[in-house]
Amino acid sequence: MKKIIFSILVACIGISASFAQRYAVIDSKFILDKMPEYADAQKKLDQFSALWQQEIDEKQVAMDKMVKDFEAEQIMLPDNLKKKREDEIFNKEKELRDLQRKRFGFEGDLFRKRQELIKPIQDKLYNAVQKMAIEKQYDFILDKSEGITIIFADPKLDKSEEILKSLGIK
Repeated sequence: MKKIIFSILVACIGISASFAQRYAVIDSKFILDKMPEYADAQKKLDQFSALWQQEIDEKQVAMDKMVKDFEAEQIMLPDNLKKKREDEIFNKEKELRDLQRKRFGFEGDLFRKRQELIKPIQDKLYNAVQKMAIEKQYDFILDKSEGITIIFADPKLDKSEEILKSLGIK
């Protein structure tokens, strides 16, 4: 009787083990931060962003001066000149908003530049993860860096260092 129960228990464990899914956890932010080309791309993005912000700031200062001058002179201006200056200020404000949207808005210059510089690096990481998943026969890999909440992840499941090694980075 004990042998039958023991053999049934062993069979159940064996069956459940065959249905077990293999998974791993990585931290893509950690990996990207260790990749030199990511740091270079991020530095370039920061330079573009600072340059574009400086351009916007300069236009903002010029517009602020225009508004200040208008406020100081508006009492002495005839109605037709007052209206003309108000229109100029309105157009400058619109121009400034359009420039901000063009540079930093949804699908603006910064977004496109990020796609150009960062996406190839992210694709490289994704391909390395996919290659490891196929080689090691993982059923799925979780990314614990952003967006996915993991209450607990066993550190031995984190394969970030292994991905860095496969990318030739240490």
